[in-house]
Amino acid sequence: MAAGAGDAGLATALIVAAGSGERLRAGGPKALVELAGRPMYEYSLEACRQASKVGQIVIAVPPGKAAAFGTATGAGSGVRIVEGGATRSHSVAAGLALIDSATVVVHDAARPLVTPGLIDEAVTALEAATGLDGVIAAAPVTDTIKRVGKDSRVSETLDRSTLRAVQTPQVFRRAALSAAIAAGDLDNATDDASLVEAAGGAIAIMDSPSFNIKVTVPEDIASAEAILADRDRKDDPESC
Repeated sequence: MAAGAGDAGLATALIVAAGSGERLRAGGPKALVELAGRPMYEYSLEACRQASKVGQIVIAVPPGKAAAFGTATGAGSGVRIVEGGATRSHSVAAGLALIDSATVVVHDAARPLVTPGLIDEAVTALEAATGLDGVIAAAPVTDTIKRVGKDSRVSETLDRSTLRAVQTPQVFRRAALSAAIAAGDLDNATDDASLVEAAGGAIAIMDSPSFNIKVTVPEDIASAEAILADRDRKDDPESC
C-alpha cells in the first residue's frame, strides 16, 4: 500500500534523513547522531506522528542504512523507510515514489526542534490557499546581507526586509512537487521549493519561530540540546 492510502485527506510526511553528517564530523549518518540521548531523526518523527494533519510517514535514509532506522517501523507504525540518493533532491524523489496523498510535508531530520503545531500550521495554510503549490517555513533575516563579487568587493547591499532564510517543513501539493522533481536539476537544488518555483509553481512563506534551527556543525548540537532542555522545563509543572 502506498503511504497515505489509508489516511484519506491527511498529508504524508517525508522526513529527509539521508545526510552524510560530514560537516557535523559525525563519522556516520547525521540523522543517527544522538541529541539529548536520542537519535536526531526521532524528534522529527515524533513531531510528525503528533501532528493532526499528518497520516503516513516516509523516511528517506542513507543507502545501506535502513536497518539502523528499523525501530521507527513495525506493525501499525504508519512509517515506511526508503533508501535515499546521492543528493537531497534524489532522496525526496525516492520518497515521493511511495506517496499518493494529495499533500506532502517535506521536513529535514536535521531540524529536530520542529513542533507538531508548526507542521499543522503549514498544512492548514496550504489547504486554505487557492492558486498556491506550496507553503514553506522561513525566518526573517536579521543580518545585513551584501552581494560580493569574485574580487571580494561588495557589489550590492540587499534589502533584508524582503529576505527570508528558508527552513522546513515545506508543504506541497504532491502533483506539483512530483512534476518539479521530474523536470528539475536534482544535483544542485538546495531545497524543494526552488524546484517548484523553477517549474512555474507558486510558493508562499510562513513565518517560522527562531528555535527551528538546523543542526549542521558540532556547535549546533549544544544549541539544540539547550533549547530542548528549556522546552522540557516549561512543560514540567514541577519546575515552575
